[in-house]
Amino acid sequence: MSKRIKIAFIGAGNMGQAAHLRNYASPSMVEECEVVALAEIRPELARRVAARYEIPRVYGSHEELLANEKLDALVASQPFIRHGMILPELAKAGLPIFVEKPIAGSIEMGEKVVHALEENKTWLMMGYHKRSDLATAYAREEITKLKASGELGALRYIRLEMPPGDWLAGGFNDLLRSDEKTPDLEWDPAPAGLSAEDADTYITFVNYYIHQINLLRYLLGESYRVTYADPSKVLFVAHSVSGVCCTIEMAAYNTTRDWNETAFIAFEKGFVKLRLPAPGAFNRAGEVEIFKDTGGTPMTLKPTLPWEHAMRSQALNFIRAVRGEAPAPCLAPEALEDLRIAMDWLKLWKGI
Repeated sequence: MSKRIKIAFIGAGNMGQAAHLRNYASPSMVEECEVVALAEIRPELARRVAARYEIPRVYGSHEELLANEKLDALVASQPFIRHGMILPELAKAGLPIFVEKPIAGSIEMGEKVVHALEENKTWLMMGYHKRSDLATAYAREEITKLKASGELGALRYIRLEMPPGDWLAGGFNDLLRSDEKTPDLEWDPAPAGLSAEDADTYITFVNYYIHQINLLRYLLGESYRVTYADPSKVLFVAHSVSGVCCTIEMAAYNTTRDWNETAFIAFEKGFVKLRLPAPGAFNRAGEVEIFKDTGGTPMTLKPTLPWEHAMRSQALNFIRAVRGEAPAPCLAPEALEDLRIAMDWLKLWKGI
């Protein structure tokens, strides 16, 4: 495969533009990839987006696009409760696909997507952009080293915190929009075996906290199971396969003009702290702090990281994976496990 890969976008809504297209089509990526086509069901929005990002060909459907384009990969920014309908169709092209989290709105639809990928011998990279944040990657590497060396003793505890706040950080301010009515679409069925109220709770939880469910596994470096669901929906408790206690603090408080997302990874003789920027913020990585108290003078390390947003790093990671230069940070089977963890939480919380 040539270094510069050819990508088509399926959808150009808010996240399609803000999180993805502005990165893939930026001048800084011109040597890496070329966005050659766009499929968008709103004609005026498609025309305006194609003009801004100099996309040469526009189609009214993904079927028409796939029938006429020779591509290396697809970026499909769609509502996740449509993934079970559209991703199996896209998989038939046999191309690598990038899609926003979560993989689907139910375990059943997630299984359908994974099966379609296997059947068509292709793969899907999930948009867990926090794994592509330079601070998260730095923290993960340090945690892995510390676990192997035993320098700080055993890993004892991980706490993630993400209260609701201003996740956009102005990231949608310059998006292109239109007044067109979105045509009627076919949506995935609700999760099986749940009441309408419980299904809504599950979808809401998956939409907002699936990032933390996935990030917890990434920082641990191993699987875990949910062991307690606080009735107030503030605290999620889990234990890893090796016995590490883990918590996710959810809506303990709200902020209106800030974003307070953190991770705290405790060893016996020190810790790693991770602070992540608002998902919509540009040109800004997270921050890492490493504290060691192993005898003598305790030390704190705070590396200075490049001004690179996780969404841009994520785009580069997808391009490298398409070329075969590096593995994708998260593939569909692991994303399906996230849905199962979320269902385990719901059942514990509801007592069902």
